[in-house]
Amino acid sequence: MKKVLILILSLSVFLLGACSMEPPSWAKPSKKGEGEKIKIGLSVSTLNNPFFVSLKNGVVKEAKKRGAEVVVVDAQNDSAKQVNDVEDLLQQGVDALLINPTDSAAISTAVQSANSIGVPVVTLDRSTEKGDVASFVASDNVKGGQMAADYIVEQVGEGAKVAELEGVPGASATRERGKGFHNIADQKLDVTAKQTANFDRTKGLNVMENLLQGNPDIKAVFAHNDEMALGALEAINSSGRDVIVVGFDGNEDAVKAVEAGKLAATVAQQPELIGKLAVGAASDVLAGKKVEKKISAPLKLMVKE
Repeated sequence: MKKVLILILSLSVFLLGACSMEPPSWAKPSKKGEGEKIKIGLSVSTLNNPFFVSLKNGVVKEAKKRGAEVVVVDAQNDSAKQVNDVEDLLQQGVDALLINPTDSAAISTAVQSANSIGVPVVTLDRSTEKGDVASFVASDNVKGGQMAADYIVEQVGEGAKVAELEGVPGASATRERGKGFHNIADQKLDVTAKQTANFDRTKGLNVMENLLQGNPDIKAVFAHNDEMALGALEAINSSGRDVIVVGFDGNEDAVKAVEAGKLAATVAQQPELIGKLAVGAASDVLAGKKVEKKISAPLKLMVKE
């Protein structure tokens, strides 16, 4: 009889332990259809960049149209902070996550956390290396890099010496824009210098000043985003050199610089459209609809008319 009681107590403890292992209430997302109130978490790499502000605005506007709530967090270009931000969003009980990664590798753990509790993830502008993503919404960065290189060849001729300002190391946009650029540049141009400036205008200026000193013969610069391009342009103007600059994004300052004949060109994205498409993809997933794994937003090379 004593053995039977011990066995019953052991089973009780086991069952209680099993119950305690169930995920908390916030980790049990409910399936919601289109038109129903949903809560979306948006993690942006940085809001200290006009492009990502426009992207955020696109998300907020589309969510409002659909009657959805959006919680926005700014990673401030800190990959560790972004992982913590996403974990916080999950604890707030979001129905879906929209993530614009600071670092495609570092964000993988946060994406996998969302996967483990059934919260769908849509990535914007940059992808993630690991984890299940319902859809990746972005411009074709490889194609954009090729467009930039083709334009530079047209302007300065084959064999010309050029420089490249790279974006944040580890970001998919950095890899893809660089890949597209080099698909053409490695065959038709002489890329004599390249260095990261982390998608930042001030860093673009500082890096360009150094590159100009060490590479007096460069004729053109391709910057992986407009912020770096505008910083590089400032350094070039101060030096009195004749070097054309091509950026990427099509943000407001860059478009104005192109129209004024200062910036040679920018490969223009549509960040608000990317945000809008991402909300649509998340809503469709929550409604049980099938979505494309890659949703592309059109690009356009903007030059002075």
